[in-house]
Amino acid sequence: MTIDNCKFEGQKVIVRVDFNVPLNENGVITDDTRIRGALPTLKKVLADGGALIIMSHMGKPKGKVNPKLSLGQIKDAVAKALGVAEVKFAPDCAKAADAAAALQPGEVLLLENLRFYPEEEGKPVGVEKGTPEYDEAKKAMKESQKKFAKTLASYADCYIMDAFGTAHRKHASTAVIADYFDADHKMLGYLMEKEVQAVDNVLSNIKRPFVAIMGGSKVSSKIGIIENLLGKVDKLILCGGMTYTFSKAHGGEIGQSIVELDKLDVALEVEKKAKENGVELVLADDCVCCTDYDFKNFAVKEGAKIEVYPANAIPAEFEGLDAGPESSKKFAAAIDGAKTILWNGPAGCFECDAFTDGSKAIGEAIAKATAEGAFSLIGGGDSVACCTKFGLTDKVSYISTGGGALLEAIEGKVLPGVAAIKG
Repeated sequence: MTIDNCKFEGQKVIVRVDFNVPLNENGVITDDTRIRGALPTLKKVLADGGALIIMSHMGKPKGKVNPKLSLGQIKDAVAKALGVAEVKFAPDCAKAADAAAALQPGEVLLLENLRFYPEEEGKPVGVEKGTPEYDEAKKAMKESQKKFAKTLASYADCYIMDAFGTAHRKHASTAVIADYFDADHKMLGYLMEKEVQAVDNVLSNIKRPFVAIMGGSKVSSKIGIIENLLGKVDKLILCGGMTYTFSKAHGGEIGQSIVELDKLDVALEVEKKAKENGVELVLADDCVCCTDYDFKNFAVKEGAKIEVYPANAIPAEFEGLDAGPESSKKFAAAIDGAKTILWNGPAGCFECDAFTDGSKAIGEAIAKATAEGAFSLIGGGDSVACCTKFGLTDKVSYISTGGGALLEAIEGKVLPGVAAIKG
């Protein structure tokens, strides 16, 4: 069943969305991107004449009630976005049966933060991991999770999964709940369908040349993705903090730059596998370096020096913080002519204007290739923030809403939130 060929008239529909939106100290939403992303699915249910039950998490309350993370704060904003007079609110997810039963076609009910309940994530609370007590508590919690999911399912006739950002977690509301609906009454929402299709375009429906850009500070956090991509891409650009682990692996001098000394062999193995697979591995030759950078406030400290040095010859007092001008040109040239592009992770500390050039060069090269017919998928909060900062959001093919979920999908892992619907 797909959302397009399902008619929701007279049906109660429970939709898992990702309304984990940022709030200021007054509980006001500072970025409603995630709410806007869910609107096509939610409006389809209402337009068909269905009654809508919305569920989401917010933050990490770890199974405890936290008023600062209550979804009650956003119900008026959701009503405004949906264009309805009111969004009703159920302050207890597990005791919303009466509110759901009373819901009429065209009405909307928002459930409280799912993660106020430990059953949502299914993790034992207050028991030390690795102990016999933990194993017993885990078994008991799994049963409680099933009961919680069954309760949520009992509120509705249909279930829609539309929260890609949590699709990699087997939570009560993202996967377990689907067990209580037959194949004709559970489906992916529009946002999920677009995310799954975008990943499929990159990993299965590849048009070549295929260029992937992996950034970020650590090789270890991306090694699974890198290894999976080495069997698929034509070119792999590795940038950001991981640059210095590769430089160090070849005996380079990297000054104060971030490095994983226990992953030098991993870096060399990546280079070896790239060669074996005929993949062109593109690494930085030079770096923009600084003597004193404030990472907390994204600022160069007063009196600090900024210089460009070879990536393997950085003076002791300097730290590499961005790809240098030659590396930026090299990255852009590697992207030129690509037909499939994946970007996850910036080339440096782009939050500070002194270190934006590497990431900007990558983003602009991707935009140029996209304009020439390439399919480009941008994922990960920092890469998305780069596109926003450089005004490139509308110049790439698709920007993913999922961080961890996208990375696991790229790594080749099955996402529980997708498997629960598709089988």
